[in-house]
Amino acid sequence: MPLPKAELHLHIEGTLEPELAFELAVRNGVELPYADTEALREAYRFEDLQSFLNLYYELMAVLRTERDFEDLANAYLARAAAQGVRHAEIFFDPQAHLARGVDMGTVVDGLWRALGVSEDAHGVSTRLILCFLRDESAESALRTLDAAKPYLDRITGIGLDSAEVGHPPAKFREVYEAAAALGLRRVAHAGEEGPPQYITEALDVLGVERVDHGLRCMEDPALVERLVRERIPLTLCPLSNVRLRTVDVLAEHPLPAMLDAGLVCTVNSDDPAYFGGYAGDNFDAVRTSLGLGEERLRELARNSFVASFLEDDEERRARYLAEVDAYTF
Repeated sequence: MPLPKAELHLHIEGTLEPELAFELAVRNGVELPYADTEALREAYRFEDLQSFLNLYYELMAVLRTERDFEDLANAYLARAAAQGVRHAEIFFDPQAHLARGVDMGTVVDGLWRALGVSEDAHGVSTRLILCFLRDESAESALRTLDAAKPYLDRITGIGLDSAEVGHPPAKFREVYEAAAALGLRRVAHAGEEGPPQYITEALDVLGVERVDHGLRCMEDPALVERLVRERIPLTLCPLSNVRLRTVDVLAEHPLPAMLDAGLVCTVNSDDPAYFGGYAGDNFDAVRTSLGLGEERLRELARNSFVASFLEDDEERRARYLAEVDAYTF
């Protein structure tokens, strides 16, 4: 039995495995520019963030119907559950679908056909987080939030993702203020490829409660002190960092130093179909490459539940934490 954990940094579109991509392409009459699944899997060997994003958006063309999104979510949840995930807070990128003529209802209703029964089907509780694409305009983000309003009973929060450099958090001040007024939780990618200042800006301008990635905070000791003092969680994605060349090799990842500094770190998979591993694989990788012992792994698992948006169900959170504390390696 794997160590119980929550996954807080997971893009559902990034769980699209080559086999499912081809299955959905055939179902929907979409022609992919790859001979077979092996050729497509080879294309997953990209070199940087932009080449990854190019493929990521290209493959979204196969996602057309509610059934497609349901199948995508169920495939992820089954894999995640097998690796010990007990709670998942799942990102989705509606702008990438709206631009293709797939409406918000199709995306949310399709995902919810899986998420709504996930506890019974997979033993995984879920939350849904709508992400804005930071390389799109602030006006587009506001229109997207407006389109999401009929579905806010199923959306817990908002996030900010895609190409970071050149798109500072402050660009999205207005939409984050509007989301806060609607009672939505707020997170944002910051400090992955962008500078530490983006983390500070996400905190001060956007009012985020969690920072996605955030590993470049280590370049700014005062920022580290603040993150520790304010107990701001960081959702790290080690295998993603290596695949996107943020870190050259996993053995050089700053995670041990971040834990030693007192930061509230969590370990997640990001886009696991593309980055070589789901949540449990990331835990195994940091255990092997970084020499993390059992108590450090337990700390990471505890952090994941503490950092989750389960304030509306503290009994559940306490139950999950008890599972971590009772776990025998």
